[in-house]
Amino acid sequence: MPPDGVGAVVVGGDYQGLGIVRSLGRHGIPVCVIDDEVSIARHSRYTTHAVHVESLRDQDRTVEQLVDIGNRLHLDGWVLYPTREETVAAISRHRDELRDQFRVPTPGWETVKWAWDKRNTYQLARQIGIPIPRTWYPTTLAELRDIDAEPPLAIKPAIKEHFLYPTRAKAWKAETRWELEELFRRATSVVGPGEVMVQEFVPGNGSQQFACCVFFKGGQALGQMAVRRLRQHPREFGRASTFVETADVPLVETLSQRLLTAINYYGLAELEFKLDPRDGTYKLLDFNARTWGYHSLGGQAGVDFPYLLFADQMGRSPDPCRARVGVRWIRLLTDLPTALTALVKGHLDWRPYLTSLRTAHTDAVFSKDDPLPGLVEVGLLPYLAVKRGF
Repeated sequence: MPPDGVGAVVVGGDYQGLGIVRSLGRHGIPVCVIDDEVSIARHSRYTTHAVHVESLRDQDRTVEQLVDIGNRLHLDGWVLYPTREETVAAISRHRDELRDQFRVPTPGWETVKWAWDKRNTYQLARQIGIPIPRTWYPTTLAELRDIDAEPPLAIKPAIKEHFLYPTRAKAWKAETRWELEELFRRATSVVGPGEVMVQEFVPGNGSQQFACCVFFKGGQALGQMAVRRLRQHPREFGRASTFVETADVPLVETLSQRLLTAINYYGLAELEFKLDPRDGTYKLLDFNARTWGYHSLGGQAGVDFPYLLFADQMGRSPDPCRARVGVRWIRLLTDLPTALTALVKGHLDWRPYLTSLRTAHTDAVFSKDDPLPGLVEVGLLPYLAVKRGF
């Protein structure tokens, strides 16, 4: 038990937030869940408080609501866990103000800016020798036409959250020059020309994507897990993993630690790479300065990420630990429709798929000791399909 009933505030109550709630709750730590959407984590047996707020999209308003809830519920000294990019940005930018009431593991903006804006991420990667896909930053159609590469090409936002909510997509794939111009026009109408990136399409689907997940402190990974995405939704530009396996990928770990050390990073982070079959290099795609969707895989594999962070915030620095290889995580409610689409299109065979279901060690939502969130999510399927596209 933490001292004097100190707990955690989880900002976001989807399956990612639920994983944090369960991790901490199983250690006897009280948890407050705050969300602006329909939350499954509020139904967990491990949730102490659940608060619905009007919106978490506006950063200033988010901070005001956190302070107000902290005062009303007497959450002095509780540890903040953001689960979405915009709440990471809000907490980072207002870190000094929030530290008057909470423990704030999220780094300051001078660190988080390298993850928030992918133009910064790729600039830093180039400077320190981490491979990235070829990337251009056109602001006009003339600059777009000057790009010296042939489709397929990806249209991506520099700041993911500005693009993700209105489009429900992480990126778009252009198969022709004509399609590239059309998608560029659409993207600039959503986020403006200054935030649109064009990137070479690295061949392969989600099974070529790897990630390094860490609790990082003082230039060292105190908790570390490398994974391979076996399936994702959507298949080519995965907004979310649906089936993931821990793996042994030393080079991905080395590259990730190089980046995190360069910005003096502290806390939980996920860095995503794609293996380019053309030259055998792992190319950095994304950097998340927070928990990630499948973080609960860590607990099953021997690295309980949310608890490692909490313990460190309580002054109990954990011993270094590494995830066991070959442990599998699934989010069944999104993996099933993703697999069905792949089966229909001939990208997946049903026998190996059924076999893979039997090999999963842990599910994102369904749990024998905490069944209600899973039952609630089944009832929410129509809402999730409309609101988030799964």
